[in-house]
Amino acid sequence: MARLLDGVEYPKDIRGFSVEQLNQLAGEIREEVISVVSEVGGHFASTLGAVELTLALHYAFNTPEDRIIWDTGHQAYAHKLICGRRERLATIRQLGGLSGFLSREESAYDVFGAGHAGTSISAALGMVEANSLDGSARKVVAVISDGCLSAGLTYEGLNSAGHLDKDLIVILNDNEHFIDPRVGAVSSFLSKQFTTNLAVRLQKNLSTLLKSLPSGENLKHVARKLRDSFVGLVTPGFLFESLGFQYVGPIDGHNIGEMLATLENVKKIDGPTLVHVMTKKGKGYLPAEKEPIKFHAVTPFHVLTGKAKKEKGPIPTYTDIFGQSLLRLATENPKVVGITAAMGSGTGIDKLQRELPKRTYDVGIAEQHAVTFAGGMATEGFVPVVAIYSTFLQRGYDEILHDVCLQNLHVVFALDRGGLVGADGPTHHGVFDFAYMRSMPNLAIMAPKDENELQHMLKTAIDYSGPISLRYPRGEGWGVALDSEMKSLPIGKAELLRDGSDVVIAAIGQTVLPALKAAQELAPLGINAAVVNARFVKPLDGELFGELLNRIPRLITVEDHVIAGGFGSALIEFLADQNITGVEIKRLGVPDRFIPHGTQDELRKMCGFDKDAIAQAALQIMRRAKKKSREGWERGSA
Repeated sequence: MARLLDGVEYPKDIRGFSVEQLNQLAGEIREEVISVVSEVGGHFASTLGAVELTLALHYAFNTPEDRIIWDTGHQAYAHKLICGRRERLATIRQLGGLSGFLSREESAYDVFGAGHAGTSISAALGMVEANSLDGSARKVVAVISDGCLSAGLTYEGLNSAGHLDKDLIVILNDNEHFIDPRVGAVSSFLSKQFTTNLAVRLQKNLSTLLKSLPSGENLKHVARKLRDSFVGLVTPGFLFESLGFQYVGPIDGHNIGEMLATLENVKKIDGPTLVHVMTKKGKGYLPAEKEPIKFHAVTPFHVLTGKAKKEKGPIPTYTDIFGQSLLRLATENPKVVGITAAMGSGTGIDKLQRELPKRTYDVGIAEQHAVTFAGGMATEGFVPVVAIYSTFLQRGYDEILHDVCLQNLHVVFALDRGGLVGADGPTHHGVFDFAYMRSMPNLAIMAPKDENELQHMLKTAIDYSGPISLRYPRGEGWGVALDSEMKSLPIGKAELLRDGSDVVIAAIGQTVLPALKAAQELAPLGINAAVVNARFVKPLDGELFGELLNRIPRLITVEDHVIAGGFGSALIEFLADQNITGVEIKRLGVPDRFIPHGTQDELRKMCGFDKDAIAQAALQIMRRAKKKSREGWERGSA
């Protein structure tokens, strides 16, 4: 039997389908997503939960003329499938392949790129207002998950939309999960148990009461108002209607017929409207339904069992080492607390949560709040460790500067996913933190060369007395042995791993060991390279770098970070400040452009700071040095 999906290339191809055909298509899409993601990995459970919703939206609205904005985008694989990219879905998150999120460069149906949560309503409202100014009648729909309701930007958008009172449609995809279990008062307010059981029971009881009242229009009108007001107080409608939205729902997000009827009615409503849709994350694949958090994002897995095809290796990840080290240090020091922003498992904070739940805080998708909350705890003598991905901490820039650094508060920033992260791509590469933090007074910045140094740096940060940041990469460590005791490192002191006489290779973080390997490979070629593990971007080890660069006037800096404003820039500033002249400098790192998705090794090679690129840079700098020396000798001889 031919699949309906084989005849679907764009949303226009489904608009003549019956509800029964749409349900069949939903099943085929799930099969396709399961087949592809089980082979290549990617975001999984969120898309499975949003299949019927995706079909209903593209059926009811004239996309791409009507705009659908998906918050974050990891729920949009089904959207990609019916928007011209089915043949390329197997390339998702691979170098040169489809993005795992939304990309305006990829399709006209991806009307707003997104990888960070909470942006959809503000972006959609901007489109609504632009359409109003242009006199356009197109519809604009923002699709946001319940987990994103912990993001402050969401409420800024809702508040502004209610004030402008324009025709914005917001679809609240309520699946009771985000990456980790959702947190916060609003999420509790949206609990499915509450909205479906209590509210429905109240509404039925009040409706029965209404029917039993004696005849009389005035009395019945008052009773209806009483019923609507009372139910409104105990359902999410009260929250959204107070922000100026007309609330519709909750409705079954897997009932296509009900959603189509609802959307057709909603299209006729003037002003901002919120449609509350209940879905099941992982729908249609039993292992994902049972463990939606585990199946939020997956590596390739066996479809029959749900087990990963590649077992986790014996080498722990940096995240694992951070989580274990934090737990040890918090056990020893009752003032240490852990804070994260909806990424407990992603940052390793979940280990602390299980053992010391009263000293662990997940504030939801609210990085700004996380930082200032930490600042408040620090004023009372606690040592908050704020564990947030580098790319997400960008949202807390002002709070780091204004609420922590300005007051010189002892807050530890643990930046997971520092550097190029791989398949998640440009929205998630953590390559800007040195630059956006280095200019902040009072803030010390460090990065470990390996997992053993990470545990020592965490100890250093907790023993410190002011704002301090450490960043570490995604994935496994190098497999080095861990010291049994953690120790504090001297602030601002680098480590000379290898002395030399021809060129200085100064590296930071993940790039240190490749730099050392490059130096070892250069030795047989007659190049004697000194290798420095900088450890600190701020403060720099002026004593060591001064001695080396006065003696060896050739410098290569290496960092898994943008070149602009990063570690290499810090060393150039140091040379200028110390009046050390005549040093030839080559900076290796992420160039001044957004880097696509691919494996970390592919991207480091592409950006030119892997081991081979480091060695090549040293060869080139030494060739130039020898050429200058030869030209100088020839001029002297003449």
